[in-house]
Amino acid sequence: MGDAVYDPLAGQRTADGPDFDVLLSGTVFLDIIFTGLRSMPSAGTEVWADGMGSCPGGIANLAVASSRLGLRTCLAAAFGDDDYADFCWRTLAEQEGVNLSRSRRFSAWHSPVTVSLAVDRDRSMVSHGHPPPVSADDMIGVPPQSRAVMVELGNGALAEPAWVEPARAQGALVFADVGWDPTGDWSPRVLDQLARCDAFLPNAAEAMAYTRTETPDDALYALADRVPLAVVTNGAQGALAIDGTTGEEAHVPGLRVQALDPTGAGDVFGAGLVVGTLAGWSLRDRLAFAIMCSALAVQQFGGSLAAPGWGDIADWWHELRDTPGGNSYRAALRRRYEFLDEIVPTVPVGAVHRAAATIARHADVAGQGAATQPVHQAGRRSMA
Repeated sequence: MGDAVYDPLAGQRTADGPDFDVLLSGTVFLDIIFTGLRSMPSAGTEVWADGMGSCPGGIANLAVASSRLGLRTCLAAAFGDDDYADFCWRTLAEQEGVNLSRSRRFSAWHSPVTVSLAVDRDRSMVSHGHPPPVSADDMIGVPPQSRAVMVELGNGALAEPAWVEPARAQGALVFADVGWDPTGDWSPRVLDQLARCDAFLPNAAEAMAYTRTETPDDALYALADRVPLAVVTNGAQGALAIDGTTGEEAHVPGLRVQALDPTGAGDVFGAGLVVGTLAGWSLRDRLAFAIMCSALAVQQFGGSLAAPGWGDIADWWHELRDTPGGNSYRAALRRRYEFLDEIVPTVPVGAVHRAAATIARHADVAGQGAATQPVHQAGRRSMA
């Protein structure tokens, strides 16, 4: 079966439009995920996992999430020449439709690897890798025209990497995130980089730490003074945001779901927010959509390949909308997500669904929220 692709930006496409919707750069890891562990192994012991899977991780989480939501995604990343790199490249380029024209492969550079252990709805990770042989600036050169770029703030200026500023000069919106500060300094100077950003998406702990505030709301207002679109994610509590360009303010609660694996949830949220922003949706609908995408992802094991496609979104909405009865919570969800009725009917039958990818013969996470057989909906196949 060929891909049945839904394009949320179809109405904006022109012959002279941007080459890509999203341009990304970062490190691709091979993620090896063990699920269903009863406990972590103690020193000198061995434990058996109920299931395992493997898939591209790191920046691939964001690339896959964006591509599955119909965004034309270009990724600049280093790949080695080992079998792990072959698998990650094939999965991203052939299975997930991510453009790797700005990525490069290097001999004698082994793939970064992360082993993730899922225990009691949380996970611990062990990673290993080396810096790539060349920088993202060298791989990208003059950036292709894109509607948006997604970057992570760091201790240096946003001019590094240098490709971001030319991309913005070409019209790309700059969506920024920030990582956890292991030093505990949380220097407010990091926020000076927001002068060159259009949107900022930290979680509540990060936002409060950097702004020296006591509540997510206070942190949001402080960030809104610095960046046009300020968004603060707050776990199960949902997300809150202010869009200074439209004058909107919104707070959308989270969905009640059983979270099995939070790996990549923030990336899925970010991809959903980019889709809604580029499509011109209201701020409330953008937040609700991003929260829903993230909630669908955390109910699955598998990092990048737990990200939902439009087929999964359509299935979720039709079940919610068409199942009679229910309590006041379900009624509230129907009201909150009724905007999907304008979108989902145009999603083609057989649209992209999530898939399980694995180097082993089958994805082996039965009963843990992912498929056990090769997936073939809309071309999203298990890479056996």
